[in-house]
Amino acid sequence: MDDKPGKPPKAPKGQGSKTRQRRDDRLPAPAQTRALSHAEARTVVIGLMLTMFLGALDQTIVATALPTMGRAFNDIENLSWVVTAYLLTATASTPLYGKLSDIYGRRTVMLTGIVIFIAGSVACALAPSMTALILGRALQGLGGGGLMSMTQTIVADIVTPKERGRYQGYIGAVFASSSIGGPVLGGVLTEHLHWSLIFWINLPLGLIALALTSNVLRRLPLNQRKHALDLPGAVLMVSAAIALMLALTWGGVRFPWLSLPVLGLFAGSALLWAAFAWRLVSAKEPFLPLSVLANPIVRTATLAGACCMGVLVGLTIFVPLYFETVIHLSASQSGLALIPLMGASVISATITGRMMAQVEHYKRMAFAGFVLAIAGLGALAIWPVGLPIAGILAILAVIGFGTGAVFPVTTVAMQNAVSGRHMGIATGSLNFFRSLASALTVALLGAIVLGGIGGTGGVSVESLARTASEPALAYAFRFVFLAAMLILCFGLAFLIGMEEKPLRGPAKDAPPTDAPATPVQDPLDRK
Repeated sequence: MDDKPGKPPKAPKGQGSKTRQRRDDRLPAPAQTRALSHAEARTVVIGLMLTMFLGALDQTIVATALPTMGRAFNDIENLSWVVTAYLLTATASTPLYGKLSDIYGRRTVMLTGIVIFIAGSVACALAPSMTALILGRALQGLGGGGLMSMTQTIVADIVTPKERGRYQGYIGAVFASSSIGGPVLGGVLTEHLHWSLIFWINLPLGLIALALTSNVLRRLPLNQRKHALDLPGAVLMVSAAIALMLALTWGGVRFPWLSLPVLGLFAGSALLWAAFAWRLVSAKEPFLPLSVLANPIVRTATLAGACCMGVLVGLTIFVPLYFETVIHLSASQSGLALIPLMGASVISATITGRMMAQVEHYKRMAFAGFVLAIAGLGALAIWPVGLPIAGILAILAVIGFGTGAVFPVTTVAMQNAVSGRHMGIATGSLNFFRSLASALTVALLGAIVLGGIGGTGGVSVESLARTASEPALAYAFRFVFLAAMLILCFGLAFLIGMEEKPLRGPAKDAPPTDAPATPVQDPLDRK
């Protein structure tokens, strides 16, 4: 009787903070009721594609300009740091972007990443020395590290898991076009104009991406949530990743694998990972939520996708070398020979993503993809020489088609298993571990090539391969393809162990493109 009309009764003592905590952990009401049409969702994704293209392109466009940069600064010894600095900061910052977006919202974090990326590009273009160029690349990687994962997270915010796969084809197309077009564009700009233009071109593209992204993301609600950033945990994870990446980058190239610097980096990385694990169980709100790490679907989907991504990245690096040294194609022809691999991957990812909204047992498509890719790699391992070029290209297309089917399934299955309040850190961690798997795979395949041709380290794999005999190269690449096949077998095992949880979303019959998309009402956020 004492309560005033129109006001809810007070919660019993001790329950108010718990009630507020449960309310804070849920998605805000606007995010639960907002419904974008498929045309609007597609507009948002297309607006993000240019942003994502910037981050993906910059990992490939620099390769063909490296010799010119080395001559310009009269510094060949430190040239590899131009690539390494970007990879280190980009990989290490990926989960940090995801966590910050869970706290401060997607738009704020995405725009911050673009601004940092543009600033790093300008610093690289104006660099007066190799040291300044390396520092600029590190800043550029710090900005570009979250662009890919933030795009996937935003897609997860605006459409349900059952509808989400259809947009994975756009992401695959950006990755493939940057892998093929980056080296070509970098070579043209460097040869006919000036090497700095590979960085200056990011200024207008970045500003356009900034304007487009800022505009399209205004359509989304601001999803700020009550999270705390575990700074010590973030520092430990980033430091452990950097030490591991340095060991994998330097091992067999700058230093022998069993040298003191490489072993020291491995040991330091192991200690930092152990400290990070201790922080996970001792922190009040750890950097990687235990609820995410304990989810078996997240673990198996992440590991299956990481194995597949590692093999695909490894093939994009070593298949051109295989074509040049074993099949005797030119450098430009070897680059063009990647088109069947990457093109088939994009086509398969697009088809699989669209079919995920229509089929119940979506895991079977990824299973078939693994089997196809394993069979293709097995054929190349059996016949590293003697096959016609058309046959090799057809096998690469089969491998690409197989790997392409895995990515939308593992990404959507992982996102389907986590709540919206952890979507950013979960997606960022997915891409983080894919990057680590790529580094591990490239290091493993490089060590196999070095061992097969009798290399001892201290010289690049490419330089040694171009001076080795053809029988030694054929022998080495046989084991390269076998190793890639074995990694995919591990990925297949992880996929088999992944629970096929029904995807949240509408019925099988997809609505027309102008119909409202299903509102993202995540039941996991109400638990």
